[in-house]
Amino acid sequence: MDGEHSALSGVERERDKLPPIYNSSPPAGLGRGAKQPFPSLGTFISTLNQRRDMGGRGLAGGFTGTLASIPGLRHGRELPPICSDVRQKQRLSIDTLPPEVKAPFPSDPVIPLRTKTTKEFQEDMERAVQSGDWREVREFYLTTFDSFIEMNAAFKREANGLFNTIDDSGVNAKFVNAVYDALLSTPQDIQKSVLKGIINSLLREWKGPRTKDDLRAYFILVQNPQYSSTSTYVIYAHLLRQIAALSEADHHFLVHWLKKLSPRRFRQLVERLLQFISTRLFPAEPDELPPLSKCSWWIPSATKVLSLFNAANSVSSPPIMPFTDFYNITLEHIDFMEEYRTWQNYGNSNRFSFCQFPFILSTVVKKAIIQKDSEQQMISQARQSLVSKVSRRQRVDMNLLFLNIKVRRAQLLSDSLDELTRKRCDLKKKLRVTFVGEAGLDMGGLTKEWFLLLVRQIFHTDYGMFTYIKDSRCHWFSSWKCDNYSEFQLVGTLMGLAVYNSIALDIHFPLYCYRKLLTPPTVPCDQNALVGMATATLDDLQQIMPELAHGLGELLSYEGNVEEDFYLTFQVFQEEMGVVKSYNLKPGGDKIPVTKQNRKEYVQLYVDFLLNKSIYKQFAAFYHGFHSVCASDALMLLRPEEVEMLVCGSPELDMSALQKAAQYEGYSKTETTVRCFWDVVLAFPLELQKKLLHFATGSDRVPVGGMADLNFKISKIDVSTDWLPISHTCFNQICLPPYRTRKELKHKLTIAISNAEGFGLE
Repeated sequence: MDGEHSALSGVERERDKLPPIYNSSPPAGLGRGAKQPFPSLGTFISTLNQRRDMGGRGLAGGFTGTLASIPGLRHGRELPPICSDVRQKQRLSIDTLPPEVKAPFPSDPVIPLRTKTTKEFQEDMERAVQSGDWREVREFYLTTFDSFIEMNAAFKREANGLFNTIDDSGVNAKFVNAVYDALLSTPQDIQKSVLKGIINSLLREWKGPRTKDDLRAYFILVQNPQYSSTSTYVIYAHLLRQIAALSEADHHFLVHWLKKLSPRRFRQLVERLLQFISTRLFPAEPDELPPLSKCSWWIPSATKVLSLFNAANSVSSPPIMPFTDFYNITLEHIDFMEEYRTWQNYGNSNRFSFCQFPFILSTVVKKAIIQKDSEQQMISQARQSLVSKVSRRQRVDMNLLFLNIKVRRAQLLSDSLDELTRKRCDLKKKLRVTFVGEAGLDMGGLTKEWFLLLVRQIFHTDYGMFTYIKDSRCHWFSSWKCDNYSEFQLVGTLMGLAVYNSIALDIHFPLYCYRKLLTPPTVPCDQNALVGMATATLDDLQQIMPELAHGLGELLSYEGNVEEDFYLTFQVFQEEMGVVKSYNLKPGGDKIPVTKQNRKEYVQLYVDFLLNKSIYKQFAAFYHGFHSVCASDALMLLRPEEVEMLVCGSPELDMSALQKAAQYEGYSKTETTVRCFWDVVLAFPLELQKKLLHFATGSDRVPVGGMADLNFKISKIDVSTDWLPISHTCFNQICLPPYRTRKELKHKLTIAISNAEGFGLE
């Protein structure tokens, strides 16, 4: 490597004038080091050519044949580093950028006129394939990718049109797709000429801000399918680095242009970026890529560009692809706690951490971070307790390591409330439940039973804390007023304990509830600060009270005389414990008629009243109960959908995975009854599969870790085959009599699961 350092010395002296990419030591496991010298793309190629001329081995093996063999490269200045202020200790969001670019852009150069159409290009390709004469196609690719100007000349719908809006990139998407779809089927020399042109384009002098034509070129280049090969990763990395270093205003344009891509193309580009990050972290061959210490900026650049795609997906309605498809499962195998600590300690500095881009972290990683963070807090508390006991020469009781809950079944709710209130300092300890008067050690079954019984009682409609809305099949907070909201705090605490102790609860809150739980994601220091006041829309109300939302929607679209026909004022009525009460949506609301002009305001105030103001005290107690257990910076990493999955589990069922993970007692997996059971279950429609899961575990959802985390067991019960199957939900266990035929088993199992009592549902 001495020759390489020598070749880079001039670049290092020039680079010292630029702001550094990183200035602190790397997180463990990733090898991202303290500020390291890194070569420019031009220096990479110069070094490779030197080594080829000297007969030496090219850097990282496979790069020599791809890059060093490309002739005619124009050298340029060192590429600019990623701007040093892009990493903040908060969710990086493109949605908050200004609606339009306000900074003046330099005038675009005059673009040469190119008239080739998609059809003409396809005809050229057909002739080349048939005749073997690729000259015309070769000339097209050679010219088109020679510079940013030529790319605009080929792909811009009007060569010198402005297209300076976020709504229209001005790029002929059909032509771009045709050119790229054909590229990989052309001879190798044509493909190399395209790479050469891209390198020359990226090595241009950097002078001032980028023009809109430059943005168009980046938009076109990032779609190139050649980057799927690791042999092109050096070029791809430098492209990503330049895109990542663009201004926020430029990123705003790219986000809106990216969301106009076809879903298929969009997904391909996302998957390519995820694969690039995974391969850079864990290359298949040690010499496949340059040393990580020499290109520590690859992963930050790719992740930042991936965040643009995530933002484009978020602002699309509906989203182009599920948010879970942005997860990089490879990151489950890195030291994510070191990533988390880096984010906590250096969030506002130049240190990169995946936690700055939480969309890429799976729910499995986020759950593990929350649990380990809580465990560390718990260990710290336990250590203080032990030190205190020892210093006072008191006997050490190992029970102080647990949150010990003792309850009577007859007074389950009141005892639980008293215990959790009295032991609120121990909530982060491992939960252990004892039922008074019953022998037995809690190995997990008693804890789950405690959760199931509490949820059943709290959410029963007769209890009055929550209202069950049949149209949406979900619960919502009752608006009745009282002097003590501690029971709502108990429900929040239960949810927090369920997350911490890996118990999936069978509760049915709308997604908006979890958005309120993250508003804000960490408890404010100011005790008087409002919590849970998430912006509410008619779509949010639709999730909870669809019939009312439909009526308000009709009010907004009504063409007649709103004031005379609806006869409404800014006053609403609610029934609370059998008594109808009135509330003004604004001061003097009972005297303000709803008209065509102010009906939008009326709907917005009404929705906010229903989902926020009318239940504020109830939800505030619920919010503080949840955060009393799960208080962690890690909550800033979560989406509302992910909080729901942590509390209730995932709705995605994979019965084949359950079959692989199943355990047996009294049966072997090859016995007739067991084989018939899985034949029947795998053939069940989704609705019956959910009922089976609910019958066996108390919930129709799967833990975040997957079916394997259920510890599902099939046991033999030596009774007559006239009996129906029975279950022990506390142990995720189903007991089967020795049924002899598939037909008999299906009949008895269907009856059992279809008539099992649900928890908290009518």
